[in-house]
Amino acid sequence: MELTKKTHACVRIEKDGRTLVIDPGVFSEEDAAVGADAILVTHEHPDHFDEGRLRRAMEADPATEIWTLAGVADQISAAFPGRVHTVGEGDAFTAAGFDVEVHGQLHAVIHPDIPRITNVGFLLDGTVFHPGDALTVPEGRTVDTLLLPVHAPWSKVAEIIDYVRAVAPRRAVDIHDSLLADHARPVYDGLIDKLGRTDHGRLAPGARTEVG
Repeated sequence: MELTKKTHACVRIEKDGRTLVIDPGVFSEEDAAVGADAILVTHEHPDHFDEGRLRRAMEADPATEIWTLAGVADQISAAFPGRVHTVGEGDAFTAAGFDVEVHGQLHAVIHPDIPRITNVGFLLDGTVFHPGDALTVPEGRTVDTLLLPVHAPWSKVAEIIDYVRAVAPRRAVDIHDSLLADHARPVYDGLIDKLGRTDHGRLAPGARTEVG
């Protein structure tokens, strides 16, 4: 599999000539999902789910389909009948030739006064895990590549380091990083590299790497 990092939490993953996109939100490129055979959305926050970007991809290719939780599906399924599939924790399905497992139920706590919404993570081909906005550990699974939400209003670096340790992937690649200032990146990199106990790195938007 080849992964292309898009801005913020969005990634494109290609295998055998087919493309799967996860979380094309408002910080991602306008065409982040265009050309995808399948799109996965972890939750309804706009930095992960942008209806305009999804519509652009769905209208460009009548074969494109979406898998997501009910909170997102309810907002877009009427426009694309039969092409938007609702999933939740414990589900497994095939999308664009990828075997996908769904792990997790709730978004991380932003503040006790803010109600938690549903959030799911997606494990692709048993090797690549995108947790969305949660520190979900896919129980009973060995993760090769963890897409690591490195910076968010709901997290601190100690939690991120402990999360990497808990998942224990062979490799962690940063996502959810567009709010992290460039001068702060070496601080995060140094701490995670030193304490995360795994191969850790980040990619610029548009950069590619082999995964799985």
